[in-house]
Amino acid sequence: MDQITQFRRLLQPHLGWHGARLAFVALFLIALFRVKTVNLTEIATGFCGMAQIASHDKRLQRFFADFDLDYDAIAYTVVQWMRIPAPWVLSLDRTEWQFGGHVFNILTLGIVHEGIAFPVVYWLLDKRGNSNTQERIDVMQEFFELFAQHQIAFLATDREFVGKDWLGYLLKRPRTPIRARIRESEQLSDGCKSLRASVLFADLRPQDTKVLPKRRRLWGHWVYVAATRLEDHYWLIVITDQRPETAIPDYAKRWSIETLFGAFKTRGFCLEATHFIDDYRIRKLVALLSLALCWAFLTGLWLHQHNPLQLKSHGRREKSLFRYGFDYIRNIVLNLDQKMEQFREILQFLSCT
Repeated sequence: MDQITQFRRLLQPHLGWHGARLAFVALFLIALFRVKTVNLTEIATGFCGMAQIASHDKRLQRFFADFDLDYDAIAYTVVQWMRIPAPWVLSLDRTEWQFGGHVFNILTLGIVHEGIAFPVVYWLLDKRGNSNTQERIDVMQEFFELFAQHQIAFLATDREFVGKDWLGYLLKRPRTPIRARIRESEQLSDGCKSLRASVLFADLRPQDTKVLPKRRRLWGHWVYVAATRLEDHYWLIVITDQRPETAIPDYAKRWSIETLFGAFKTRGFCLEATHFIDDYRIRKLVALLSLALCWAFLTGLWLHQHNPLQLKSHGRREKSLFRYGFDYIRNIVLNLDQKMEQFREILQFLSCT
């Protein structure tokens, strides 16, 4: 169990929990990489130690049922580990799936870095479908309370994040520029007449980009508008409060949160395989996955620096940095007795230094 002791010592300066809780997190993360799923029955089989699987399962159940997690500490740990340079790009979105008759709907705010968004605030919505304005504001307020001094480059949001009150809230925060996609059916006014966004950009050919020379009124607020025509002939129309000439390339970084959801789900930890049906446990699980995500990414980044991933014909890497690290960690923890030196090496990515 020497590896658990080392792991616990590295976690302690960040999380500040007592030894047994830190040891549990270490055991959980190692088991998670071993079994590639958040299903607790499978996680229990991947725990290190001499205890019976049933004992590991009970320990897992107790943690998720009884231990109140410090989500602020998890968010600070993510930021400390990733050392994302300022100003930060933020992406807000949600992911939804169903297990039996229960729908999971997680509203997530992440900090974008190297093509993926690292989650720092996430709330379980007790409903199916879109979030409302107050839910979004609550998520943003929690972020601003946690990271009040950090400079923000912009916040990117997709078409479902709409409305007068929501836009008004964001425009009142000049330190948080926006890059928000809107529907082509939205009405944009120049003060005299209103036209659908699709009409204003009807002349665009695929891959062409256009920025309207003056601000337009949308939902009662004046904003700049830029658009491009996608290859499928749909429009990508983005509103912003500043620098409209960069709005389209900036907005492209929003996709990083979709990459996050893929890593949490089918491309990584299989979050949708959980049998939890209450928000308290799910939120706790997402927090632990956030730590695992950072470890995998940092490992992948280190590997890429020493053995660069090849580029495919479409210009993208043969695999993501997350997957590069994920596969490497998994190979090590499945062969701990033979690969203790490599394990100690990748643990150092979680050090304070």
